[in-house]
Amino acid sequence: MKKQFIIILIALISFEGISQDLNTFFGKADAFFKTNVSNGKVAYSKIHTDQSSLNELLKIAEGISVSKSDANNYQAFWINAYNLSVIKGIIDNYPTNSPLDNAGFFDKTTYSLAGKNITLNDIEHKLLRGQFNDARFHFVLVCGAVGCPPLINKAYLPNTLDAQLEAQTKKAINGNFIRVNAKKKRVQASQIMEWYKEDFTMNGKSEIDFINQYRTEKLEGKYKLSYFPYNWNVNKQ
Repeated sequence: MKKQFIIILIALISFEGISQDLNTFFGKADAFFKTNVSNGKVAYSKIHTDQSSLNELLKIAEGISVSKSDANNYQAFWINAYNLSVIKGIIDNYPTNSPLDNAGFFDKTTYSLAGKNITLNDIEHKLLRGQFNDARFHFVLVCGAVGCPPLINKAYLPNTLDAQLEAQTKKAINGNFIRVNAKKKRVQASQIMEWYKEDFTMNGKSEIDFINQYRTEKLEGKYKLSYFPYNWNVNKQ
């Protein structure tokens, strides 16, 4: 009985430690984004001059433990970790005109996060898209380019995550992600919708159905869909 009590106590202490680390990570990530992001643009020059807060955040992220069974904590952690790692990747190659100017930016460069050495593509495709059927990830994972949906100046948090995913998706679909010519019944979408067509057409829905789910002014009638070129210039202030 005493042995069982000790095991339970150790487990509780470990859980509390993990929880505190996660809360610290979310709090410091929130402060970092508030300080360094404005109107979707990142103060790379400023961060490059003093990298201490970014490096501290990534060091905390290295020791975090998250489980996909705790979906809100898991998703919020990995979304923030992705966005911070993109910033780190650009800072490590600064000055740079585009993330694509740096070989292996998404698929070769690894980051030490939550006990894994992992690439940006692994976070997006294996840990998030590969585990959850949610197209809204595309509106919160920011690849460091102008063509991405804008980076918000706050952290994604477990208790507000769903509302934040909804808000960013609506903002994109009613903003620069979509270009509508109602007269000609044509709509152009970001190439994100072309590259990840399967994410936007789940459960028998079309891309237009997805757009209308979030668009204030619905696309009535039969619209022809095409895609406009992605802007890979770095999203710097």
